[in-house]
Amino acid sequence: MNPDRRLVVNAGVALGAAALIGDAFAQPSPDYLAPAAPGKPGDFDFLHGEWKIAHQRLKSPGEWDKFEGEATCWSILGGVASVEELRIPARDFSGMGLRTLNRETLVWSDYWMNAKFGIVGSEGVTGGFVNGDGVFLSDDQDGDTPIKVIGLWDKITKTSCRWRQGVSRDGGKRWDWNWIMDWTRA
Repeated sequence: MNPDRRLVVNAGVALGAAALIGDAFAQPSPDYLAPAAPGKPGDFDFLHGEWKIAHQRLKSPGEWDKFEGEATCWSILGGVASVEELRIPARDFSGMGLRTLNRETLVWSDYWMNAKFGIVGSEGVTGGFVNGDGVFLSDDQDGDTPIKVIGLWDKITKTSCRWRQGVSRDGGKRWDWNWIMDWTRA
């Protein structure tokens, strides 16, 4: 498992139902486990531009680390790739998201690189759009326990969007959210 993700997954283990309040913690539609629509160039054009981001990252049960960030995003290669430069100045942190469309399979892959290491952190997580939301699912392990991890782009408008990460230990019936990023166009 990617070390960056291990911290988030382990924090999610302890998330109890009492912490699940508000829209940010709503469970995704069961449709998200269905195959995504075929990807097309430009699916990530909604990210193009400058953003302010309000982060909430689960530290321990019921305790959220809240911090601000910013991003610059752009589409390249006719919309077949989307690049995100994420910056969190107060924490001297930066990273890069890269989303690429396989033109043969029409499936998107989402990659992450932490600037401190300078290498892509893991193989890309594949996904696409289901009912207008970007859904990226992967199977993983938390010790001996099989889990599913979701990266979900939703609430997409011209001026805002949200990315959430969650973990499921029951095959995707219930998700424990451990990172929420509310994006607002700068």
